[in-house]
Amino acid sequence: QVQVVESGGGLVQAGGSLRLSCAASGSIFKINDMDWYRQAPGKQRDLVAGFTSGAVTTYADSVKGRFTISRDNAKNTVYLQMNNLKPEDTAVYYCNAIVATHANPYKYTMYWGQGTQVTVSS
Repeated sequence: QVQVVESGGGLVQAGGSLRLSCAASGSIFKINDMDWYRQAPGKQRDLVAGFTSGAVTTYADSVKGRFTISRDNAKNTVYLQMNNLKPEDTAVYYCNAIVATHANPYKYTMYWGQGTQVTVSS
């Protein structure tokens, strides 16, 4: 079994910063990818930042220049540094990990965390 746990959310004023963390644990054989999504009330869940082709980063246009995704492969952890936060960044932030387990090392499955709330006040 695999667990994905996000942390670091909270309440911050506009212009402030937060750093989110996402750690995957359990019977992990290999992690193919870990990405950040967010979902505001009444809206769909959208990609915020992620890695493509293993090492290349991708960002939603709305966060380019303000958010930075990074990872520590040894810790199975991905981070999201969020600077110059805006009220429209308010959402639940979710992490997903695409993982192959020791039980089935040739099959990748997507696992989601429970989400962490980010609220930006104006």
